[in-house]
Formats: sequence, structure tokens, C-alpha cells
Amino acid sequence: MNVLFTFKVKAEQMENLTSRFPGVQFEYNNEIEEAQIDEFEVIVTYGGDISSAVLKKATSLKWLMVASAGVEKMPLSEIAERGIVISNVRGIHKTPMAESVIGHILSLARALPSLYEQQKRKEWNTRVRQTELRGSTAIILGPGAIGSEIGRLLQAFGVRTIGCNHSGRPAESMDETIQFDNLLERLPEADYVISILPSTAETKYLLDERYFMAMKPTATFMNFGRGDLVKESILIEALKNGEIGHAVLDVYEKEPLEAESELWNLSNVTISPHVSSHSGKYIERALEFFTENLEKWQNGNVELTNLVDPEKGY
Repeated sequence: MNVLFTFKVKAEQMENLTSRFPGVQFEYNNEIEEAQIDEFEVIVTYGGDISSAVLKKATSLKWLMVASAGVEKMPLSEIAERGIVISNVRGIHKTPMAESVIGHILSLARALPSLYEQQKRKEWNTRVRQTELRGSTAIILGPGAIGSEIGRLLQAFGVRTIGCNHSGRPAESMDETIQFDNLLERLPEADYVISILPSTAETKYLLDERYFMAMKPTATFMNFGRGDLVKESILIEALKNGEIGHAVLDVYEKEPLEAESELWNLSNVTISPHVSSHSGKYIERALEFFTENLEKWQNGNVELTNLVDPEKGY
């Protein structure tokens, strides 16, 4: 069996793979166009380098291991037609992303940005508006692995958590789970609206003007999923008109965020350049998913962990 990695792996990680899977030939080539694509049964990739042209050359390809959670940029219809198995690393981001979300919430609640600015000015001012998390309510859009970890940490601070998904099925670390159909009527309860949603046909531009008008004027909206959940123009108007109190954004409708965007200049916005999932342990965790699934694959078991339905996009 031949396996191609299209991203960098440390030397000791390569050695571990070779010793653990002696019957597998591994190749590491960051430039997928330079590899003999037709030789590989398995390609391990971040996904962005898998184009229609690459698929046509990958005549032996049976399994795409995507070392990211999102697959929306891949030619999914062609992958489905070929019957190629896709798995991803869903859940890999839960620790760093949950810690990022909690960090931003605590920072705003305890007025840390204001204190930092006062320090720069050498200003001693005790009249800083602070609050606490206990007794507040958070609605989490997409209470999967990441959303549930956010919920677990929020509950430790005494926050009531409401998960929101398509089915309304109970989710871990949620005090309650609702369907998207009921979101609009429940938004007035939320002090924090946190989205971890992927980009799908159902979620694209899901939040229109009505949703921001329904939120508390003091609510914090946090988007850590995908930027096409809401049009930038709608979000800007909601912030400028006081429909919500603050927005913490890690993803954007267009990335990188253009210098001309009004979001940069709004005082009630926190800009994060799509870094909430970053961690020095990322490759290590991705390889754990891969090695578990490679053992299954060698044994003829195609029921891999984190299978992706290419027709649904997740």
C-alpha cells in the first residue's frame, strides 16, 4: 500500500509510522503536482490541494484522509462519484478552540482590554465596567465535539448552555438542545451566541437581520465556525445600530479580512485572524486519527472514525 502525505511531518513521526506499519510505503511531498499521484491508494492532506485535476490523475485513490475538519473546498461531487472514502479529524480542534472562546469571554467580562489600554496610558482608573459569567446564558450553534467542549467549560463557570442543531437531539454538556427552527424565538435569552457551524448549504447565510434584531442589545456574538454564516454587511449594521453589544470574530465572509473592512474600526469588535484552532500539538493529534484509521483500513474495515458524507459536506 502506498500513502502520500502532502504536508510536513516531523522526522520522528515519519520513523514512528514506518516502524508501526512496515508493509506501507510512505511518501512525503508538499507539492502534490510533483508526486506520482496515480500510485497512491491513500492521500493524507489538508484538503486544499485536492482539485478536480488531481483527482483525475489519482487513479488508484481509495481513501482521502483530510487533516482538517472542513472539506467544503474539495470537489465533493466528483469524490462521491468515484466512491472515494473521506475521513477527517473532526474534534481535533476542540481543546484549543474551546480555550480560545473561553479566553475571549473572560477577557470581555473582566474588562481586560480596557485594563491593558489603561496600562499603556499609565492611568489608574478603578471605574472599569466588569461582570461575571455565573448566571448568564449561552446559545451554542453546532454543539458537536467543539461546541460540547465549550459547553463543558462554560458550565464550570455557572453558565446555562443551550445547544442548537438541526435535529434537536440532546448534546453533551448542554442544559437544553433546540432545533434551528426555534432559534429565533430563543435568542432573546442569550448573553452569548457562539457559532461553531461548518459551511454547508443549510448554514450558508443562515443568520440574517432578524436574528441580530432578536438578540439582546448587550449580547456578544462569536463566530468561530465559518465566515459565510452571516453577510459582513448585516453584521456591521447590527454592531453599528446597537442590536448587539459586541462581536468576537475568528472567521470572515472573505479571508483574509480586507483592510478596507469597517470591522477593523468598530470599537465593539474583536478581530482574530482565524487562529483559534492553532496548537503546537495539531500534527500529533491528526496522526492519532490517521493511525487508528490506517489499522482499520489494513484490516479491510472501511467504517473509519470521522467518516465524511461528500454529499452532505460533513
